[in-house]
Amino acid sequence: MPNWGHFRSMKTTIDLPEDELAEAIRHTGAKTKTEAVSLAVADFNRRQRLTRLAARMGTFQDMLTRNDLNRMRETD
Repeated sequence: MPNWGHFRSMKTTIDLPEDELAEAIRHTGAKTKTEAVSLAVADFNRRQRLTRLAARMGTFQDMLTRNDLNRMRETD
C-alpha cells in the first residue's frame, strides 16, 4: 500500500454516491474514504496509461488466439 503522506495533495470536496464509495472501500481494502478515493484515482490513471501504451503498440498478427492455446493444450 502506498504511503500517501509523502505526496503533494489537494484538499477538495466532492459528492459521491455512498454505495459506490462503500464498494470502493471494500474492493481496495482502504481504511479511510480518502485512501479509497486515492487508490481508485491512481488505478484509473494507471489503466489510462496502459490503454495509451497498448494503442501505440498496435496489434500482433502472429499472436496465438485462445483457440490456438486450447488446441495446443489438447495435444499435450
